[in-house]
Amino acid sequence: MEVRDKLYINGEWVPSTGTGRIEVTNAATEEVMGSVPKGTANDVDRAARAASDAFSQWSKTSVDERSKTLGRVQEALSARTADIATLISKEVGMPFALSKLIQVGLPITSFATMSQIVREIAFEEEIGSSLVVREPIGVVGCITPWNYPLHQICAKVAPAIAAGCTVVLKPSVVAPLNVFVLAEVFDEIGLPPGVFNLVSGPGTVVGEAICSHPLIEMVSFTGSTRAGKRVMQLAADNVKRVALELGGKSPNVVLEDADLSKAVASGVSACFLNSGQTCSALTRMIVPRSRLAEVEDLAVQAAQTYCLGDPFDPKTRLGPVVSASQRERVRGYINKGVEEGAKLLCGGSEAPEGLEKGYFVRPTVFSEVTNDMTIAQEEIFGPVLSIIPYDTEEEAVRIANDTIYGLAGGVWAGDEERAQEVARKLRTGQVELNGGAFNPMAPFGGYKQSGIGRELGHYGLEEYLEVKAIQR
Repeated sequence: MEVRDKLYINGEWVPSTGTGRIEVTNAATEEVMGSVPKGTANDVDRAARAASDAFSQWSKTSVDERSKTLGRVQEALSARTADIATLISKEVGMPFALSKLIQVGLPITSFATMSQIVREIAFEEEIGSSLVVREPIGVVGCITPWNYPLHQICAKVAPAIAAGCTVVLKPSVVAPLNVFVLAEVFDEIGLPPGVFNLVSGPGTVVGEAICSHPLIEMVSFTGSTRAGKRVMQLAADNVKRVALELGGKSPNVVLEDADLSKAVASGVSACFLNSGQTCSALTRMIVPRSRLAEVEDLAVQAAQTYCLGDPFDPKTRLGPVVSASQRERVRGYINKGVEEGAKLLCGGSEAPEGLEKGYFVRPTVFSEVTNDMTIAQEEIFGPVLSIIPYDTEEEAVRIANDTIYGLAGGVWAGDEERAQEVARKLRTGQVELNGGAFNPMAPFGGYKQSGIGRELGHYGLEEYLEVKAIQR
């Protein structure tokens, strides 16, 4: 049982000003595995004041000192890889081997890359008679989700600290335990008090207090588009800068000359990773109608290799979704797909056999989906793939862009030049060509209602900097 009874504010573990608790549930067993404090607006005020006080000194530290600090965090996180991966696999349900690689590997990478990137940024440049300087924006409020809990935290905290900002963090109430380990790491390496502050609690209380607090000058939020709109509304009162990484309904366009066996297997994987709980998941596979039958057979074959089960069983390829409410949400979308006339190839809303405990959803593939169906337009956040046929390449691009979202996408073609030509037509922040690997140094973020701003790499660091022109 992982019981955390204190918040981390101003370099100390302190009790919340409230008495409430938030229970954390093991996604595979449905058992309570721990709890954290249910923070209050007063806790946010304490944290914001501590961060504001710390900013005056931290913002003046040298690039070398900040870089070395990030390097120490990287090393300390690396030493705890197995423990953190175990915690996240229990909280979220991702298979343990993938948790080590992704759920802990990416946070380590965030600190490693920022340690280097902060040395490469031009903090001063001459433009004519002006000296243009980049300065840290101030106190940053970070509000993060549960699907990649530590990664989404570190993708914000690492560049913010690298830039010279100080942080007030609110993690998801669904998977908050892992960030307490990060707070321990900051404490262990001697990060100055107030540079990083942790307040756990519900979004309606802690999140809204962060967005509204006058000492917090920027809010970086990752979550649903609906919640992102609320963040913007609250931040507008103080004209705070906002960075938003929101939902997605990402297309995977398979062209006529693509290698179908590779394209479909990769596409199913890109949809089902983390049980489909990935904002950039390629959930719409857009394929030539002339090859639809081949695609269907290949998709079913691929889906059947995703063995459901205990995240700590080496045979498991698909763990549970994160909660009972998420399971019911996903099953509801599967039923909606059937009701609206999509062709169910495999899976379905019924409980998987032999898995009476745990929030499991069968890996599900629909075909003959039209882009006006609910399952083609709304973010499901579960292991559900929609195959959408097209007749011309122009129609494929139109279908791909026919969504309020624009986070990610994919293109498969026999010729890479042709794939890139189609990729340029997609209104999305990232596009992978023929299964191109995720690049943690490349900018990540969306067009349209998928968000504002970019994370990761140089672009991620620049989100936390103001630009000043000194005329001479």
